[in-house]
Amino acid sequence: MAVTVALSAAAVSAGPAVASSGVAARSAAVSTQQAQLDRLARELVDAGAPGVIVRVDNGTGRPVEIARQASWTRKDFLITADDEVRVGSSTKTMMATLVLQLVAEGKLSLTDPVDKWLPGKIPNGKAITIRMLLNHTSGLFDYTLDPALVPSVLGKERRQWTSAELLAIGVRHAPLFAPGAAFSYSNTNYVAVGAVLERVSRTSLAELVRDRIARPLHLTHTYYATGTAWRGAHAHGYEPDADHMSPEVPAEFRDFAGKHHDGHVDVSDNSPAWGAAAGAVVSTAEDWSRFSSALMSGKLLPAAQLAQLRTTVPQDPDQPDGPGYGLGIQTGATACGTIWGHDGGIPGYLTTNVTDGTGRKTASISILTESWAEFASDPKIAAAAEALQAATLCTMFNKPVPTS
Repeated sequence: MAVTVALSAAAVSAGPAVASSGVAARSAAVSTQQAQLDRLARELVDAGAPGVIVRVDNGTGRPVEIARQASWTRKDFLITADDEVRVGSSTKTMMATLVLQLVAEGKLSLTDPVDKWLPGKIPNGKAITIRMLLNHTSGLFDYTLDPALVPSVLGKERRQWTSAELLAIGVRHAPLFAPGAAFSYSNTNYVAVGAVLERVSRTSLAELVRDRIARPLHLTHTYYATGTAWRGAHAHGYEPDADHMSPEVPAEFRDFAGKHHDGHVDVSDNSPAWGAAAGAVVSTAEDWSRFSSALMSGKLLPAAQLAQLRTTVPQDPDQPDGPGYGLGIQTGATACGTIWGHDGGIPGYLTTNVTDGTGRKTASISILTESWAEFASDPKIAAAAEALQAATLCTMFNKPVPTS
């Protein structure tokens, strides 16, 4: 980077020949970055990941796109960087965006008690606000931890859950703390958000994503999934089969439904609909980059609502200046710059989608297996994924990866 900056500065006074050298240096830097990311992606696959997609746009030229897969997965599909993937909890950023659009239109307020829109559906609903749902300070128990969801998570039950049904599962457990007293990440907050969106708009969540985000931004491979169907070429996601699952994974999460081969289960035909407003969106790396850029640059929200989105609470009370959670979006400092975005895990897919504060720089990583992260069960994959993520984020900021 330092060489590129120096050559570009020299080009101002030294003429076209040096300018050409500057372009060549930038091109060489991009090639070096791509080679590094490609190597790290291959190392992740070698460590046991079935596949990975990486896309990085540093805002200065053509994005870097990498797609690698294990040889045994080729009998199922051939991976490309344009493949659709399930983005899991990155869905929350879209749901928060939809809420804030309705706030801007005067149809609801962040200070509205949940009971105004879902009367009697949430205990202490008069004290829990829409903002508390969006920034995970409501204290609601996470519905995905209830045993009733296990068959759907494993793909053994293809029930068409509604937002109301999922919310009912979450609130049948005692709250973790009084509304507003602390931060605790809970998917129940977002199925409640989904129910509010449906009530206020009188429209389905699939239609809201389509009409307010996907179509205006021309996101042709982004949609809210209501079943098993994919709309385009997609990356297959896998989990280890019961015989190859790490002992760290609880017994109830070891036996996924799907086609078995090579010690794995192809879970890509299982429905993500149980994730609902907390995690049911499908997208591609390029589509999500366009969404992130539009969101952070103010194309989707007026300035006042974008400021609310970026107003954070600490995720760790012992680190008030550490990672923060806004309205459906996370932020934190990395070795190379401050990022905004979200990660998401759903069987077969672990995604990280980030941007800088302007939306001009974006990065996505999609790893085609998830249980290793959910249960910290595979140190080899974890170490390789961490190295790839660090390099990806620094590439996004066009900086070298720190050696320490």
